[in-house]
Amino acid sequence: MSGRILVADHDGMYLMKFVGDVRVNLCAAVDGFLAEMYRDARFKSVLVDLTCTDGIDSTSLGILAKLSIKARDLFGFKPTLVSPKYDITRLLRTMGFDDIFHIVEQPLQEVGQLGELPPAETTPEDLRERVLDAHRTLMALNESNAAAFRDLVATLEADP
Repeated sequence: MSGRILVADHDGMYLMKFVGDVRVNLCAAVDGFLAEMYRDARFKSVLVDLTCTDGIDSTSLGILAKLSIKARDLFGFKPTLVSPKYDITRLLRTMGFDDIFHIVEQPLQEVGQLGELPPAETTPEDLRERVLDAHRTLMALNESNAAAFRDLVATLEADP
């Protein structure tokens, strides 16, 4: 199953629901959505729901890490991540996400209507930069991540 990202907001409270296999091809749309979210004068909180996530790649994880770091730096709070699937939660904890998110392991009840985040146009160079940025963010979380992604980042940085 290919991935989708569903989004909703109500009075500055945002919800992102990752569905299926969430991969790098959705990153440009997520970055654009997050930029709009941060500009919203009513912005209060963001919750990421991974209840229906079957898989998530490292670039998507890096974008989630950026989301949390920016929420902390700009607004002074730690976002919540709902992850009831053992394998996804274990991956999150391994990557250090329990330091930057409140991780809830119980699924949410359905909340309102969600609209699907539309795909964003992106160039190969833009996509490369997003992948690099996401992995640099993951590397900054802890030494284990730094070691895991050092070669990938070095390869991407060397490729013009």
